[in-house]
Amino acid sequence: MSVTNRYRDAWEGFWRDAPEEPGSVIWDAEPAVTAARHLALFDHHLTDPELPVVDLGCGNGTQTRFLAERFARAVGVDLSAAALDLARRRDPARRAEFARLDATDAEAVRALHDRLGDAHVYMRGVIHQSEPADRRPVAEAVATLLGERGRAFVVELRASAKDVLANLAGDPAGPPPKLLPVLAHGLTPAEVADAAVTELFREAGLTVLATGDLPLSTTESTHDGLPIELPAQWLVVAAGRPGPV
Repeated sequence: MSVTNRYRDAWEGFWRDAPEEPGSVIWDAEPAVTAARHLALFDHHLTDPELPVVDLGCGNGTQTRFLAERFARAVGVDLSAAALDLARRRDPARRAEFARLDATDAEAVRALHDRLGDAHVYMRGVIHQSEPADRRPVAEAVATLLGERGRAFVVELRASAKDVLANLAGDPAGPPPKLLPVLAHGLTPAEVADAAVTELFREAGLTVLATGDLPLSTTESTHDGLPIELPAQWLVVAAGRPGPV
């Protein structure tokens, strides 16, 4: 299985048109308000901190570079070649590695696991941006990459974020500028029910170790100058028998 051409083309177009400047993409927030907060929740679940980490859906690599400072090896993977080109240009010191990966391609995911061994996974906002048929394969890709020893930190928008985004898009003064490219390229965030996210990982054979809520910071503000944060949930998942959360 692989993603549809429409989906691949939408992301290629989005990243091809994205400006080079840091923070120009709506979800390209500084690690201090994204990955750093997430690692503070993730750290005590890392029973094997020496494993590499895979930033699944890395986009332009902002979070990957941060992860590379805290893990022995950080690999950012994304469906979009344009995103990866941008990620490499923004990492002249080559702190991280970047590779193209369709997370719904089970063979390609297994090949990455064969190359890295068991790994931790950091995944922010991939499920809610995936088409319905792709969500289960993405969760299974996480399971494959983790193997027996890895842990994953997953961040996904709450379903209530859809109303927030709809209100922003319908603002009489017009949508916030950084939301316009998302809409123009036909990307549809916050399309997944809250409970479905957890169930996807359980169906993929993973244990949900912990869950919680933490708003997802963006780089955009309302017309009144207020920072836009979107309702989001986080999960820590691992291989093994399901237990109480």
